[in-house]
Amino acid sequence: MADFDGKVILVTGGATGLGEAIAVSAARRGAKAVILNCSKSLKEAEAAAHAVRSAGAEALIAPGDVAEDADCRRVAGAAARFGRIDALVNNAGVTKHVQNHADLDGLSKEDFLRLFSVNTVGPFQMVRACRSLLEAAERASVLMTSSIAGINGMGSSVAYAASKAALNTMTLSLARALAPKVRVNAVCPGFMDTRWFSDAFGEERTQRIRDRIIETTPLQAASKPEDIAEVALFLISDAARHITGEILRVDAGLHLGSSPQAVLRR
Repeated sequence: MADFDGKVILVTGGATGLGEAIAVSAARRGAKAVILNCSKSLKEAEAAAHAVRSAGAEALIAPGDVAEDADCRRVAGAAARFGRIDALVNNAGVTKHVQNHADLDGLSKEDFLRLFSVNTVGPFQMVRACRSLLEAAERASVLMTSSIAGINGMGSSVAYAASKAALNTMTLSLARALAPKVRVNAVCPGFMDTRWFSDAFGEERTQRIRDRIIETTPLQAASKPEDIAEVALFLISDAARHITGEILRVDAGLHLGSSPQAVLRR
């Protein structure tokens, strides 16, 4: 496929996980250049950039914390040499794991402010910093990496779910505000098999979570970054040129609850 032929793509949080999968897949599908933002993992960003180049696209690494407006403007500036941005993928995100949502003392004001700063304010600042470059493209698109936590109020913590719910409503606001030049959509993964879980819980507990997801999810699948990346690429491609303001769940049916087959297996 060459549906990204000549495109310039900017991916925040592009060093690992879903961000890396989107960046490499866009390169394989013809992208001219991919700008990879990272805040800490420079070594991993370099590995992702190598994969992008091996796939045929130019790769630039643009370090910066999206919670800082000045950093967002510097990241956007890395794309200025191309004169436009065809797709901005706001993928950078953080959490604090307090899975017992009744533990109200598990989260501080500072936790809330940090999660909202990265997960909600960061995407807004990136859109603002990139707006002129997005509007310079023939058909530009913004994609927010949200979460089903922002729809169902579950997930790693109350603060995380709240930050993603705010991101979802902001997607709708920006879809109206930036039309007709720029489309804005969000993708909401459920469980995604990345280091997000293993770094927090260790491999043994992560495997138990993975097994439980496969057992109870209707499609009996623990999604990998590549699975979500395919949907993300569709939403930022010209094939989705008539789609804006969409908040799309990509969770293997997790939002439906346990399948009848899973109940019978118990």
